[in-house]
Amino acid sequence: MIPLVLAALLWVGLHVGIAGTRARAAIVARLGEGPFRGAFSIASAVAITLLVLAWRNAETTPLWVAPRALGWLLVVAMLAAFILFAGSLMTRNATSLGQGAALSAEPRGMLRITRHPMLLAFALWGAVHVIGNGDSASVVFFGAFFLTAALGIPSLDAKVAARNPAAWREFASRTSVLPFGAVAAGRNRVVWRELLWPGLVGALAWAALLHLHPVIFGVSPIPR
Repeated sequence: MIPLVLAALLWVGLHVGIAGTRARAAIVARLGEGPFRGAFSIASAVAITLLVLAWRNAETTPLWVAPRALGWLLVVAMLAAFILFAGSLMTRNATSLGQGAALSAEPRGMLRITRHPMLLAFALWGAVHVIGNGDSASVVFFGAFFLTAALGIPSLDAKVAARNPAAWREFASRTSVLPFGAVAAGRNRVVWRELLWPGLVGALAWAALLHLHPVIFGVSPIPR
């Protein structure tokens, strides 16, 4: 388990301790934006490779068994994660890399629901697999992704806000981190036609992976 814990700390440290802090600005000031992104991409690839290899070879201990009813709830939660992820790819988002110009645009599609659909999708994916697997190795492996996504939300908000405070205040006033938060507060509204394609693509991808999961990963997520 020690190599897995170290690999998880490396992954979280890179994405929360560097990418989401002032350390990034200091490194960029020395290297430049382009070289930093290149070096960070390489470091991230190395970190995730080490993390996956350590997880596959880790000795694990069962901690709990998810009840059958909870198992079905987790399957449905993954559908929500797939739809959030599909929506994140189909909508221009000011919090995404290279899309800062979208900060002044009207939030559309999945952004009406949450301004961080991709990070919430990864956080949900991590939480589902921690709860569903219920073993020590999964807690460390999937927990690392959950922490990276959850802690990345406030740091990403702060980074975008620092880039353009006035535009950020307007964007933040029309969006929310909590799904449907801005809608419930009357600061935005759901336009269902904008969610049609994310919902369809997300549902198809969810159904496909649900079917292929035993073939790819050797275990079925369907509760028995």
